Amino acid sequence: MPDTPARAFQPPEPAEAAPVADHDLRIDAASRELLGQVLDKWSLSVLNELCEAPSRFNELRRAIPTVSQKSLTSTLRRLERNGIVERRMLSTRPVSVEYRITPLGKTVREPIDGLLEWASKHLPAIDAARQRFDDEILGPENG
Repeated sequence: MPDTPARAFQPPEPAEAAPVADHDLRIDAASRELLGQVLDKWSLSVLNELCEAPSRFNELRRAIPTVSQKSLTSTLRRLERNGIVERRMLSTRPVSVEYRITPLGKTVREPIDGLLEWASKHLPAIDAARQRFDDEILGPENG
């Protein structure tokens, strides 16, 4: 056998995502990260409020009473970083901050509404599937 240089391990090429309909949609890390940041519990609540009207921080806290100050702050920062929400300084005394949805943020409303409509339409079937699963795994008396 001739001497051949040792080859470094080459991981296999990642499989390409199958095209969906006429689109070539890929679920990559960047997409997962963005969707996780936009579709999380607090982001949906904040976007729901800001789609109605710009709000100050404390107005958002009152509108979403179950969110902690820390969670609301990090949610607003994440949405601002992604260009979905903007933070404006108001020239009041004392100076205050207002949050509003950006033009880019407005474009996410339609797909989110579509997902919420899907969830509402299919929730009874999903609840039934959950109950069947729980009954099989835990037994009907433990559900």
